[in-house]
Amino acid sequence: MAGLRAYRGGVLLRPGRRLALLRAHVIAVISHTPVAASSGSFLISPSVGLMIWTLLLFGISMWILWKLAFPRISEALDRRQHAIEESIDHAERVRHEADELLLEYRERLREARDQAEQIIERSRKAAEARERETLEEAQQRREQLLEQTRRDVETETRRAIQEIRREVADLTVLATEKVTRKVLDQEDQRRLVEEALRDLDFSALAPGDHN
Repeated sequence: MAGLRAYRGGVLLRPGRRLALLRAHVIAVISHTPVAASSGSFLISPSVGLMIWTLLLFGISMWILWKLAFPRISEALDRRQHAIEESIDHAERVRHEADELLLEYRERLREARDQAEQIIERSRKAAEARERETLEEAQQRREQLLEQTRRDVETETRRAIQEIRREVADLTVLATEKVTRKVLDQEDQRRLVEEALRDLDFSALAPGDHN
């Protein structure tokens, strides 16, 4: 309020009151001058004088406004402009941060997709590897089982052939003894067995590569 007040005789006056007193003082001074007393003075003429005093008072009012009101208006405008600029700067910072967050989100999303694709690819390869291992193990077990079966068949076939040979030998000796009604010695038994076995075909029973 210090810029809007002035002292007159120790009394604090407002700008409006001061302007009114100044105007009244100017009119009073002019009215007491010899020029103002003349009825033909141009200063108190209804047309020219009033216009001049109006312009004078307008100029004084503008000067007072320029000294007192305009600085405050300019200061308020400056503060408003500064606040607007700060708001714009803040909005720019927020937009920049939002853009950075959006880029970071997109980058993380891309990385997550890449990782998911890598995991899926690794899982697919692992499943294929397990499937191949399972097939190989099954093939190996099948081959081992077939080999074991083949060995078992060969063993049983040889055993069966030996049993047949013994049975044939025993039957041959027994039949010969019954026919000749005499006991054959070992040499005769061996000869008879060889002759009997020679006439038999064991190739169909012997293990081999035939189907």
